[in-house]
Amino acid sequence: MENVEHLQQAAVPEQHMHIPQYQHAETAVHHIKCPLFPHLKHKTLCTVAPFVHYGLNEAQATSYHHAMEEVAAMAYLMGMGMNPHLAYCTVESWEINETFY
Repeated sequence: MENVEHLQQAAVPEQHMHIPQYQHAETAVHHIKCPLFPHLKHKTLCTVAPFVHYGLNEAQATSYHHAMEEVAAMAYLMGMGMNPHLAYCTVESWEINETFY
């Protein structure tokens, strides 16, 4: 959990903050000739793949909103340094009858 100290110092966003589409950023990406951080691509996609599959299956049983919330929470915990299995178990422990309480 080496990133925890850094994250605790960062400003905490509002809980239900609206995140607009970054149209200008997407336009800029098309002008970039090479991918950013190519050395991170494979490991990143391999790490999140099981969570993507889990979320797609979860959405069929619940809702896309709930599944996205679960997967985003797991990814957030992993970003804080938690291992993937513990992140999964933690988020699942927050649920009662497939809803967060």
